[in-house]
Amino acid sequence: MIPFRFYTIIPGGVAALVLAYFVFRQKHTNPTELETQRRLWLEKVGRITDGTVIDVQEQKTAERPATLLIYHYDVAGVSYEASQDVTYLRQRINLHSCRLGLPTSVRYDPQNPGNSLVISEKWIGLRQ
Repeated sequence: MIPFRFYTIIPGGVAALVLAYFVFRQKHTNPTELETQRRLWLEKVGRITDGTVIDVQEQKTAERPATLLIYHYDVAGVSYEASQDVTYLRQRINLHSCRLGLPTSVRYDPQNPGNSLVISEKWIGLRQ
């Protein structure tokens, strides 16, 4: 009688494990989706500080051309220099007005100040 119960429990346990795997596994996201999620998260939890635009660079790569906005900011006495890929946000800003020394607001993660942005879907830190 015991072997009969054992053989009915094994398929049920295997089925439960397979179901749990498909429910709890992480979905594969592409880098563009990850960057969009990062920007939206920084819109919610990020703090704002003053910064300065250093440069705007157009880069031609084998995969795709990219537009980088390079900026500088200080948090708690530490200087940070960062860049943001604004290729998909170009319609929101005038890149020709982004010149050396342009003051900007930078939104950064309080737990990791190196994680920052100047522009996102709903927020623009550039001052015209």
